[in-house]
Amino acid sequence: MPDKSTLDVILTPNLLSLYPLEGKVVVVIDVLRATTTMTVALDQGAERVIPVESIEECLSYKDKPNHILAGERGGQKVEGFNYGNSPFEFMDGVVNGKTLVLTTTNGTRAIEMSKGAYKVIVGGFLNFTALTKWITAESRDTLLLCSGWRDKFNLEDTVFAGAVVHHLKEFFHVDSDAAFAAEKLYLNSRRNMMHFMKQSSHYRRLARFGVVNDIKYCLRPDLTTVVPVLKGNALVCANVGRDME
Repeated sequence: MPDKSTLDVILTPNLLSLYPLEGKVVVVIDVLRATTTMTVALDQGAERVIPVESIEECLSYKDKPNHILAGERGGQKVEGFNYGNSPFEFMDGVVNGKTLVLTTTNGTRAIEMSKGAYKVIVGGFLNFTALTKWITAESRDTLLLCSGWRDKFNLEDTVFAGAVVHHLKEFFHVDSDAAFAAEKLYLNSRRNMMHFMKQSSHYRRLARFGVVNDIKYCLRPDLTTVVPVLKGNALVCANVGRDME
């Protein structure tokens, strides 16, 4: 048995049932764009972010004071919602002091599926260093859950998982083909991440909707030290967030 805690990668939510969650940390990854947007919202002063799986559940919060509803399906804002899933929508004081209720195609579902874990955190390149420091400090068996696209493998989440593996493998026991493959993808892409991402189906999907700037922003590293952690049904800033050295 390894002395170190284990670090593994789950390539799609459809594989989650193969991994026991009890006692483990799950890091939900939806780089383009849900977990990036959630991180931005908390960084921009939101009191909390409530991720919900369905549009109907999101709408159930519409009459609550200081709640902002946002929804995305297929990469586009849900009809009838004022906000979608772009991180730029939640800047400039929009969410300061408020609760964001968000439903997305993949990321919010992956969070819901992870709720049996010891702890659930989310992130992306924007909080990469803070996220990896938090994982290292927690030092528990950790699963990197790629949200994928409609339960299928996707490139961007796997590349991010590979980046985490590459930077943390000296602190954890890593022994799975999924983790090795994710790391190789990251190593092949890290010198020109944007060029590599242009090969992904989700890049092309979002580019058709004219949100290439979202993609560029989501790939920028270490713009915040906020680490969103799930408390009950809401994401809040972990203690290592704003005041982390």
